[in-house]
Amino acid sequence: MKTRLWMVLLPVIGLTVATSMGQNPVITSFQGNGQLAWTNEINSNALYHVEWAADAGGPWYRTFDNIGSLDGLSATGFTVAVPMFYRVVVTTNQPPVGMVWIDGGDTERGETGIATPVHTNFISGFWMDAMEITKAKWDEVAAWGATNGYTDLPAGGGKTNNHPVHTVNWYDCVKWSNARSEKEGLTPAYYIDPIFFNTYKTGNINISNDWVNWNSSGYRLPTEAEWEKAARGSRQQKFFPWGGNTIQHTRANYIANTNTYTYDTSLTTSYHPAYLAGGFPYTSPVGSFPANGYKLYDMAGNVAEWCWDWDANYSSSYQTDPRGPVVGPFGDFRIARGGSWNQDALRARCARRDSHPPGSSADARGFRCVKGP
Repeated sequence: MKTRLWMVLLPVIGLTVATSMGQNPVITSFQGNGQLAWTNEINSNALYHVEWAADAGGPWYRTFDNIGSLDGLSATGFTVAVPMFYRVVVTTNQPPVGMVWIDGGDTERGETGIATPVHTNFISGFWMDAMEITKAKWDEVAAWGATNGYTDLPAGGGKTNNHPVHTVNWYDCVKWSNARSEKEGLTPAYYIDPIFFNTYKTGNINISNDWVNWNSSGYRLPTEAEWEKAARGSRQQKFFPWGGNTIQHTRANYIANTNTYTYDTSLTTSYHPAYLAGGFPYTSPVGSFPANGYKLYDMAGNVAEWCWDWDANYSSSYQTDPRGPVVGPFGDFRIARGGSWNQDALRARCARRDSHPPGSSADARGFRCVKGP
């Protein structure tokens, strides 16, 4: 999806117009009642977003969720990034159905004692599925794929159509993402060569980072960095996606164990009691719990989610859009994040890293997709 920015920077005192991509707007007013006006002809086929930032250099936000609540703890005061500057973003196409926008910017990754070293990366903005891929969605795309060259996509598992698909391995999820792209008329992201000539459709192929068209319009697995940024919901230094340091069954589908983890404060223990009917797996319908700050559901628990990266030690260096190593240094394992219905509170933490052979599958492992702007 092609985008362009018409930017209006409005400090609390005074008005400045910034140079931007495309035609600059000619602003006539931005009134106290929120009425913003400019003289350019409005594109009736576009969506317009007003974004705010505390500083003219960003980061820019489309919602006020990140300043909607504050964690008191023992603090005696707060420093809050408040709206001081605004810009209008004109999008030439509708947002992808069922996806939410994750703002670009610096994000702290890792956690002392959980995943070290703690480090900062710049992550560019991207769209992400608000919910885990359901069995119904998997079946829809796989059926199309079967007659369009994607001949070895498995049936996958799923308790019902609105539960997450499971028992799909990493290769399956990559190929399915390509099939989803082609089904919707988008350019696939994954290829079996570095010139993006042959689309990856069948087999278990350990495609390299440079065999991925990272700028394509199509769907792909999130990088581990993208996943962690999204899971944190615009909050930093918190254990869980909802911006807190405790977890309960009211927030996620996981195995509660209050004797082992002090941050597990659930009133019910073991498997989530609401989803025991019907036998294994004890998954829950997608979206059964409150969303995080980015409006993403089930970023903790339900099914663990495949990511793009090979498992490897973190680097402490500042990087932009890291994608992991070209080959897997730890026995060729791929990352999965977020914990699941049959894992405990530790694995539900935003910073926790798990990995599995890419050819393996389990009834506690699924995925969701991302795509570029």
